[in-house]
Amino acid sequence: MIEVITVGTEQELADAYAVRIKVFVAEQGVPEELELDELDETADHFLARLDGQPVGAGRLIVRADVGVLGRLAVLAETRGSGLGVALVRAIEQRVRERGLIAVELHAQTHAQGFYERLGYHAYGDIGDDAGIPHIWMRKDLG
Repeated sequence: MIEVITVGTEQELADAYAVRIKVFVAEQGVPEELELDELDETADHFLARLDGQPVGAGRLIVRADVGVLGRLAVLAETRGSGLGVALVRAIEQRVRERGLIAVELHAQTHAQGFYERLGYHAYGDIGDDAGIPHIWMRKDLG
């Protein structure tokens, strides 16, 4: 069973960070000091569990009237199981609850199609983040 929660305890936050480190640092080679940053201190963090085990994570930062979805990570062995969609939907729900007008994200270009299927559109030029090509994407919630 898939469960997505808003992180509320130190253990849940540690579990979310562990997923991010496995995906971004160990798997993709992002330096840990870039992965865990000062924005984590004020972000809302989300944790996805599959049958009780932590397997996905993401965060939400508020900028003016927009929610910025970031650090969306799902362990390799559980990709394709709906966890990424569940995480995005949970973060979008939080954005709506806060009365914000849109969600933006800086997607790795290989994940662009995933976000497009969820209603996001790309804008701007492709840029580099930690040596990985990224593109800004947005979904208006109006």
